[in-house]
Amino acid sequence: MDIKNFKIAYLLPNLFTAGSIFLAILAIFAAYNGNFERAFWYIVVSAVFDALDGRVARLTNTASQFGKEFDSLADSIAFGVAPAFILYFSVGKDYGKIGILLTALFIIFGAVRLARFNIISATTEPNVFIGLPIPAAALFVTSSTLLQIEFSCGAFSEIALLSASAVIAILMVSNIRYPSFKQIDFGKNRFRKVLLILIVVLSLFYLYPMKFLFAIALIYVLIGLVRAVWVTTYKKRKAHHAENNNQDI
Repeated sequence: MDIKNFKIAYLLPNLFTAGSIFLAILAIFAAYNGNFERAFWYIVVSAVFDALDGRVARLTNTASQFGKEFDSLADSIAFGVAPAFILYFSVGKDYGKIGILLTALFIIFGAVRLARFNIISATTEPNVFIGLPIPAAALFVTSSTLLQIEFSCGAFSEIALLSASAVIAILMVSNIRYPSFKQIDFGKNRFRKVLLILIVVLSLFYLYPMKFLFAIALIYVLIGLVRAVWVTTYKKRKAHHAENNNQDI
């Protein structure tokens, strides 16, 4: 009986991972058929499944090396391949080799991002992410695609979307630090604050679901960029100040 229970518990997180892949495949087919809004929501639900599989594994004490590798491959499909093809079928296909190249680069850079994350997290849980996490990149690109379709300004908005996707792909393999929320303390002392924030977040999501998710993704992308600019400027000022002090001596 214990062995059977163990096998069921072991399979549970991997079923969430498999579900994430299945939803990504559905997103690709939906995009191919021109239903980009449905494709977007498949990616969103896939992201929910991706967030659950690791937590379920930890709760059931069934984390394994196989599960980690399976999850990484699932992320490559759900947040690399599927968003790239959503972008291609909506806009990229009209730009020939450029559209194909940007689609390929998003997938390749996403895979590189995941490989680097696997190496870094093999020994310890990182406090920050090096490079833009691939789920955030996928959310930004897919929500931007829907906004471009809804508020299309012709070729200008299409070129802007393709350019933004190229920047996002580069950010995934950059050394820019992005915050990780895995180690946030949700203790009793912060319960009311967390509850209030959740109510506000869910309310905005209910009113403007797609636009709200785009705003969240955009803010997250900008956090890393602003932090990188601030750190670089601070280091330059510090170095300049130290140089001046040495000259005075």
